[in-house]
Amino acid sequence: MKEVRTRFAPSPTGYIHIGNVRSAIYPYLIARQNGGTFILRIEDTDQARYVEGATDLIKDTLKWLGLEWDEGPDAGGENGPYFQTERKEHYHEWAKKLILAGRAYADDTAPEVIDSYRKADNDAKVPYLYHNHRPANADKTPEENLALWTEGVPLRFKAEPKSYEWHDEVMGDMKTGPEVCDDIILIKRDGLPTYNFAHIVDDAEMGITHIARGVEYLSSTPNYLALYEALGIEHPLFLSLPHILAPTGNKKLGKRDGAKSVTEYRDDGVLPEALLNYLACLGWNDGTEQEIYSKEDLIKAFSIDRIQNSGARFDEVKIYWYNGQWIRKIATEQGFDELYKRTAGFWPESADSETDEYKLKVLSIIYDRLKTLSDLKTMTNYFFVDPKVDLSLITENKFLKKLSESELVDLLTMTIERLNDIEDWSEENLQTELNDLLAKSGKKPAEYFSLVRIAVSFAPFSPALHQTLSVLGRDKVLHRLNAVRTALVHD
Repeated sequence: MKEVRTRFAPSPTGYIHIGNVRSAIYPYLIARQNGGTFILRIEDTDQARYVEGATDLIKDTLKWLGLEWDEGPDAGGENGPYFQTERKEHYHEWAKKLILAGRAYADDTAPEVIDSYRKADNDAKVPYLYHNHRPANADKTPEENLALWTEGVPLRFKAEPKSYEWHDEVMGDMKTGPEVCDDIILIKRDGLPTYNFAHIVDDAEMGITHIARGVEYLSSTPNYLALYEALGIEHPLFLSLPHILAPTGNKKLGKRDGAKSVTEYRDDGVLPEALLNYLACLGWNDGTEQEIYSKEDLIKAFSIDRIQNSGARFDEVKIYWYNGQWIRKIATEQGFDELYKRTAGFWPESADSETDEYKLKVLSIIYDRLKTLSDLKTMTNYFFVDPKVDLSLITENKFLKKLSESELVDLLTMTIERLNDIEDWSEENLQTELNDLLAKSGKKPAEYFSLVRIAVSFAPFSPALHQTLSVLGRDKVLHRLNAVRTALVHD
């Protein structure tokens, strides 16, 4: 059997968006489950849109997601170079083969003339096809065209329009008539190839067996098939991936629809395991009810025939759901030490002077409430700095607003006296003491526990009260309870 070789071939034109990454995940999984090779190739021939640093961003994103490549930048390989701008001679050699076979011609037609052809066809309400306007060069001998083709003169394919039938591994059996075949540009004026030509040459030289790319390329496939035929190349398997749709479901997902770049999700505290899990399942499932997949799980379960042939609707809420699941999964399966390593840079500034040991304790009781790691900034500040006393949070609380200030003071006094005397400040003993205090208070649990919780945190949410008190420690707890009691007395 032929070795499975797949590739991810992004253009370094800016941030890595969700659709880009899915086009990397599927070929990666195909390669890994077949013991094959996954290649990273940088398609940088569009110099007008090139963004400095974008290649490093691509590599960093793949590494962060755990999508390591076997050949390509930094990895080397026998099929390089892996930057298209460094492969110019390769494209020119293949281009010469087409010229000598009579299937390509030099075309120095001015851009404004080409625009006039397009306008005339549009005005006549007929499809614009360049081969209907072929210049005289198209009929010159191969040797003459080879002499005419120099730097600054584009090279065009000389199409022989016909019908095509092919199989797409996702979309099924496809066919089209000759009207879609055209004289596409192969080499631009700057001497660099177009995507239409470059990817065919690169895939052939790199032995690519599977091409996974967006469904928008489906309409160009007949032109690709014509090139494969003219070059005598067997085409790889095609996997046309349906669009990721906007949340409304009526259009392709764009940045205006709220989707962030991978970097933004990473900076927001989304774990790579969660984003990989979500994107792999966005348009694919293995036919079961399972939702949580590790990378290893995906490698085992993935199959091309389970890729959906219709668009998948983007749901950012689901990303955060996956992230919460993975936060808990890492904590329970790999331990809090492992999860703590991931939290660097996500704590509030007030935590900077605290020890790792203390922050680890905070994490151990707050982790199951986190949707992203960045939630630590807003959900844990009161563990590191005394909160501002805001009596309105007590007097306007739905459980406490019926209690008089004297009742509130008495409850706090009783709590301070009891907590000041206990010796065992463990979670278990604090739970027992709080339950005893509740019974002694004669109040409902929502009333008594709400008062103590607000007094020590002034936060809308907090972990279980006995855990919060245990981590804060006796001194902080008593100090805060006294501060609230004093504020109520002097209110």
